[in-house]
Parts: sequence; structure tokens; C-alpha cells
Amino acid sequence: MELQGISKSELKEMIREAMISVLAERKDLLEEAVSEAILDMKLGLAIEEGDIGEYVPEAKVIAKLAG
Repeated sequence: MELQGISKSELKEMIREAMISVLAERKDLLEEAVSEAILDMKLGLAIEEGDIGEYVPEAKVIAKLAG
């Protein structure tokens, strides 16, 4: 795809400047994205940890909850 009147490097620089401007003005967007990524990593680690743990029969869990 070729654009009339603008070079690839100029377009790249314009997009870069726009991204910097958005992130400077809306820091909450970046903070939210990083926060979500951290939560996703923690969930993945918890699932991984659960996968290597011992399994307990459902009846035993219900017996413990029943007291």
C-alpha cells in the first residue's frame, strides 16, 4: 500500500508521536493495561500451581465443609 504525498518514515513518526501523546494524556490507559497483564500472569501462575497439586475427592471436601 502506497500513500500519496507521505513517506513511510513520516507516517511512522506521526503514529509514534500520536501514541506518545495519547499515553501522556491518558496515563490511566497504560496503567489499566499493565494492571490487567499482571492479574493475568497471577491467574496463570495460580492455575499452574493448582495443576501440580494433589487432587481431593469431592466427597472429602463436602465432608470437611459439613463439619
